[in-house]
Amino acid sequence: MPVGKRIYLKRKLPDPELVKGFEGIPASNVADCMERNCAMNPRIRLMSSPDHEMVGPAFTVHTRAGDNLAIYAALRFCHEGDVVVIDNEGDTTRSLIGEVMMSYLRDQKKIAGIVIDGPIRDIDNLQNWKLPIYATSTTPGGPYKEGPGELNVPVSCGNVSVNPGDVILGDPDGVICIPRKDAPEILPKAQAFHKKDDEKAVLFSQGKVDLSWVDDSLKNKGFDIIDDIYRP
Repeated sequence: MPVGKRIYLKRKLPDPELVKGFEGIPASNVADCMERNCAMNPRIRLMSSPDHEMVGPAFTVHTRAGDNLAIYAALRFCHEGDVVVIDNEGDTTRSLIGEVMMSYLRDQKKIAGIVIDGPIRDIDNLQNWKLPIYATSTTPGGPYKEGPGELNVPVSCGNVSVNPGDVILGDPDGVICIPRKDAPEILPKAQAFHKKDDEKAVLFSQGKVDLSWVDDSLKNKGFDIIDDIYRP
């Protein structure tokens, strides 16, 4: 089997009801339930104008830097509701996808969204789309179509490891990856955290919050509180 030119058609997928359970929960709340180490680098940002969160199982794509042959293969093999996650080996010089390919993914494949660790183009139209599109930047420079590349293998996207079938959640703050095996444990924690966080926001707004723990923490960590101005 030629490593670097493999296309796996099958994945271990999370329960669809489990995936649906993450809808409506902010990515930040879920991330806080995962020790805050699951968020993709903020270089990957929302480029379109969806009216809903992005959530779905990862369909992973590993491309050679600046090459989109493997992404064309993903057009053939991804499924409705997938989040296509593309590892571009850190390249920022060439766009990997534009309106033509995006149209096929949106209208024919009906994916839940796309996350690209690299640039896109045709932003003048894509920025108004309801399909969640995450990328690093834009450039008119197009990609090559030579390969190699792989589908449904582990990838690195936004400095986060993503395995096929992991749950990908994105909102205006950015994108997180919830490992498929951990998702059943994380969901109820995230749901409870979200409810508590809403209640906490109300208390902070009303000034009904005890911040004495801040004083204790500053003292324990050796901060000096000086009742004077700074003097160079």
